Amino acid sequence: MPTRQIVHIIEDHPAVRESLALLLRSAGFSTESYASAQDFLDQNSAPAGCVISDIRMPGMSGLELLAELKNRRILLPTIIMTAFADVPQAVKAMKLGAVDFIEKPFDDELMVSTVRGALARRGEWRAGDAEALAAQDKLSSLTAREKDVLTGLLNGKLNKTIAFELGISVRTVETHRANLMAKVQAQSLSELIRLSLQAESVSTER
Repeated sequence: MPTRQIVHIIEDHPAVRESLALLLRSAGFSTESYASAQDFLDQNSAPAGCVISDIRMPGMSGLELLAELKNRRILLPTIIMTAFADVPQAVKAMKLGAVDFIEKPFDDELMVSTVRGALARRGEWRAGDAEALAAQDKLSSLTAREKDVLTGLLNGKLNKTIAFELGISVRTVETHRANLMAKVQAQSLSELIRLSLQAESVSTER
């Protein structure tokens, strides 16, 4: 990995910030830590690598940071951390350019692999037309009921809520969810969100 590929950690809780930095350094990454999004933006040296930011922080939030990075045209792959299973917030983050989101407390191996993926996508992390069309093709293979379940998931609804609204059992929702994940080849909810946003970009551009 190039020496300038630094993982920039933005987290207001010192213990979480320090433990995450220790984890990533033990995995071979160079890290820099910041107590706030503003501290990161105020740094003197030009940033490189990728960013890991908490979504809920005093002052500038993770979502506001993403918007500011976009405004300043700082194209850094950004991973958002959240302590809440808040899918609508994750959708907003990924619409603003986040490459992934991770719920806290996170699995160490998942965090390390996510950072590796973000650094590997450096410079090419924005979806191109071919990827967007491929995402649309995958989603077009879903049945009407699977699309209903997908809409519920993207709105942050629990399986039991989706089941109640659709008038089906929770087990049926779980089956549809497993089937649609397999059809679009998504291994995680963040991948599913990314695919949906890529497909949506095709529709909005036409």
